[in-house]
Amino acid sequence: MTRVWMPSVDSRLRRGDRGVLVGLLGHGIGASRTPRMHMAEGTAQGLDYDYRLIDLADCDPAPGMEEILIQVEAAGFDGLNVTFPFKQAIIPHLSELSENARNVGAVNTVVFEDGRRLGHNTDYWGFAESFRRGLPDANRDAVLLIGAGGAGGAVSAALLGSGVKRLMIHDTNPGAAARLAKTLGVHFGEDRAEVVTDLDTAASQVDGIVNASPVGMVKLPGLPLPKALIATRHWVADIVYFPLETALLASARALGCAVLPGSGMALFQAVRAFELFTGLPADPTRMQATFDEFNSGAAA
Repeated sequence: MTRVWMPSVDSRLRRGDRGVLVGLLGHGIGASRTPRMHMAEGTAQGLDYDYRLIDLADCDPAPGMEEILIQVEAAGFDGLNVTFPFKQAIIPHLSELSENARNVGAVNTVVFEDGRRLGHNTDYWGFAESFRRGLPDANRDAVLLIGAGGAGGAVSAALLGSGVKRLMIHDTNPGAAARLAKTLGVHFGEDRAEVVTDLDTAASQVDGIVNASPVGMVKLPGLPLPKALIATRHWVADIVYFPLETALLASARALGCAVLPGSGMALFQAVRAFELFTGLPADPTRMQATFDEFNSGAAA
């Protein structure tokens, strides 16, 4: 089936007249809560705020990244959020990267400004803030990170920046894990990040387990590691938020582990992205309330 990937837009929307037009670029993103959070916050601040999904699922033929960017710029978009699987693929098509985006090696927010494409990474701050608030007393001596893709890059940097002394990285693609460990070594010290292939041994040595892979999403259900490797002493975090209670978190919670759901990262990355798109401070409490409406059934 052929699908139209580019939504029709009204080009009158511009930041200068209190209009903001942004979108989310990804694959299979129909259930995303991000548009509702952004638009509700925009309305609360008196903006004509429009947030569109640019979903490439089942597109045939799939457009190239440069084609996508050219078309959204021509349509008057102020920026884009970027999600799986394009956080790294978009980088060669951007004009500049923020320090966070350079350090992480992935982009989840692009601002179009004066003919330039400025790449940012708000996932870094989003996870760090969620971790700081949700697991303030977590032991940070050693942590196992599962997933070395675009989200894994942001989460790994946030973990090391939050005081994790030793980070063990596992990915089904060992090359991706090795590249991430090398990048982290440049910014945080060569002895703080390492690649692990033996999950049994790694899990026995760590205080916490973080899933930064897509495993656990509705479209990719399951656990990112064998359930038997989760122990009561572990704290467990997941960046997946749809479903909010992933199989990983449910298994950890049943053992009495402290857990951190993906909702916090989703919220705080959206807060920072809103500020980049509009130049205005966002209200995290208000955006949290919008996010929570999905759980109560008040929002579709």
